[in-house]
Amino acid sequence: MSKRFDMELFLAGVLTGSHATRQRHLRQAKVIQAAIAGRWQRKTPWAWQRKHIAWFLQECLSQRSEATQYYYLLTVRLLAFRLEKAWLFSYKVRE
Repeated sequence: MSKRFDMELFLAGVLTGSHATRQRHLRQAKVIQAAIAGRWQRKTPWAWQRKHIAWFLQECLSQRSEATQYYYLLTVRLLAFRLEKAWLFSYKVRE
């Protein structure tokens, strides 16, 4: 029997800011996790590669507003920091 991955525990050490900001990061991280798990069966962030995050940012957020894309990018940067990865993703404004 495998335990369910706890995103809140995973991000606990790096989450800062107000309660609303922490909750937003957790909610968005869970959305990212579910999308990647559904597409590549990678259940935990430890199994993710840069291409998985890039896919999420490009494919899953392409129809979202610029503000939403920006807030997800902040969450992705937080995840990369927690994973101790040097992944860089730029914020690109849609034309």
